[in-house]
This record gives sequence, C-alpha cells and structure tokens, in this order.
Amino acid sequence: MLTERPGVRIGLGVLLVLLGAVWVLQGIGVFPGESFMNDQGEWIAIGATAAVLGAWLVASGLRARG
Repeated sequence: MLTERPGVRIGLGVLLVLLGAVWVLQGIGVFPGESFMNDQGEWIAIGATAAVLGAWLVASGLRARG
C-alpha cells in the first residue's frame, strides 16, 4: 500500500522530520515549561531517529515519484 502511493510516504516523512525535530529540541531543553521530555537525553535519540526515518521516507517517496 505504502509503496504504491509516494505522496503518502512523503507526507509521513515530513511529519516525522518535524516531530523528530521537536523531540530533539525538547530533549535539549530549548522549549520552556515543564514537560517529562525536557532535558532528557533519550528524547534526543528518539527524535533524531524519527527525523532520519522521516528523511528516508521523503527521499524514497521522491525517488518513486520521479
């Protein structure tokens, strides 16, 4: 299903990149306020992994489209 629709892959990839960036920034402690994610190193790793996976989805979707 996902291989037949490169637009879905691209959309999910962009969402994962953005979400991963937010998680990394929260893990670093950039966002003010109290959250269980602030200043927690594991959220840096989780966010970076999500962003890399999202970038891979975007790239594969663009390749399938072209």
